[in-house]
Amino acid sequence: MPMRSAVSLGLLLLCVACATNPATGQRQLMLMSEAQEVALGREADGEIGGAYGLVADPELQAYVARLGATLAASSERPGLPWTFRVVDDAAVNAFALPGGFIYVTRGLLTHLDSEAELVSVLGHEIGHVTARHSAAMVSRQQLATLGLGIGMVLSPDLQRFGGAAQAGLGLLFLKHGRDAEREADDLGLRYLVRQGYDPREAVEVFAVLEAVSRRAGGGRMPNWLATHPPPEDRAQRLSAAIASGGLSGDRVARREYLARIDGLVFGENPREGFFVDGVFHHPDMRFRMAWPSDWKTDNQRQAVTAVSPAQDAVLVLTLAPGASAEQAAREFFAQQGLRPGAVRRERIGGLAAFGGRFEATSGQTILAGVAVFVEHEGRVFRLLGYTSRARWTAYEAILERGVRSFAPETDRRALDVQPHRLRLVDLRGATSVAEFVRRHPTPVGADVIALINGVPEGGTLRGDGPAKTVTGARLPY
Repeated sequence: MPMRSAVSLGLLLLCVACATNPATGQRQLMLMSEAQEVALGREADGEIGGAYGLVADPELQAYVARLGATLAASSERPGLPWTFRVVDDAAVNAFALPGGFIYVTRGLLTHLDSEAELVSVLGHEIGHVTARHSAAMVSRQQLATLGLGIGMVLSPDLQRFGGAAQAGLGLLFLKHGRDAEREADDLGLRYLVRQGYDPREAVEVFAVLEAVSRRAGGGRMPNWLATHPPPEDRAQRLSAAIASGGLSGDRVARREYLARIDGLVFGENPREGFFVDGVFHHPDMRFRMAWPSDWKTDNQRQAVTAVSPAQDAVLVLTLAPGASAEQAAREFFAQQGLRPGAVRRERIGGLAAFGGRFEATSGQTILAGVAVFVEHEGRVFRLLGYTSRARWTAYEAILERGVRSFAPETDRRALDVQPHRLRLVDLRGATSVAEFVRRHPTPVGADVIALINGVPEGGTLRGDGPAKTVTGARLPY
């Protein structure tokens, strides 16, 4: 296409695609139809459920969905297929996908203190959808590719998440700019007040998020700071808007909210696996496996991975399809472009196994690796280690030792481990955090108790209702 034609096409699309956003009243570049927006969000919704999982508490899920649906019904886009879910992750975060798919993590819920605070968060994320912020970002990426003759919807920044995480999951890592965050703040406040909630609770949420961001967070997905710009003056902006008048409400619903989260898992759930001194223990699947001690490990819902310090070798544990180790192995080694070595039946940790070495071509690199499939507790596990062929000699022993360390878990300390849980304690009068922890011992420390109750370290807990604590035993190693 001649350059002049390409420029003309770009200008034509700009003219066609600029529309007035119903929520903000602003002109907005939009190359994505509402149907495409919904389709993108729905696809990513399925990926998020598979990658991170949802909290298995139907009553809590229904509670959050009801609050969100009520807010969305009063928004400027009530006809979207609004969906609200609680993700089973310890990270403190909330996020929205195009088309009306809204998520809050259980980690966030344990740090909030009232229904009004939760509604504030949901309203903010609804604001991102009604203002079409993610859809506008994708549209800008589409426009940037026009002159290159590339017809992709998503940018290379998103495509890099292909494989272990698909393009939809890449949307989690998009970071809205300050203007978009301010718009979502304003819209969230609008929706909050429409339902009669106290707008001052929206300001309290910023205090919670700032305090959490100062601590090292946990969880499998990005935390709030990774997906939102620093709050800076956002709390002051909302406070000024509230003080200027016209924004009022008195519903807080603190007791109702706290009753909903009583008993919720707090922090990482060791039943889904945990590392101790380079050994990964999985109580629910009843196995253990040793990993290189100086490698960076990551326990995701669908895979456990470790990457060498030089980032030139990988060790991965996943479940494999197939009814037997032999069937799964033969399907793996039959893949096009993969050149297997001697594949044989063996035993690993006393378990039936089938595997061998292989080479494969990835771009300009020839990979060398080992893949072993192991039968255990009615499942087939795939143990895969690989590096470049040039580096195989350096990593061969490490990778072989890793895949052959898989064994049944027999230590009762690991098998019986339970997660920490959030619990409520009724207070009769103001109590210092130090005194509260003395009366109600906890495995997480006084600083965490202060954080989840929204008071400074060394502060005092209010005495007019329940206070949060965390119960459970420390890891047994």
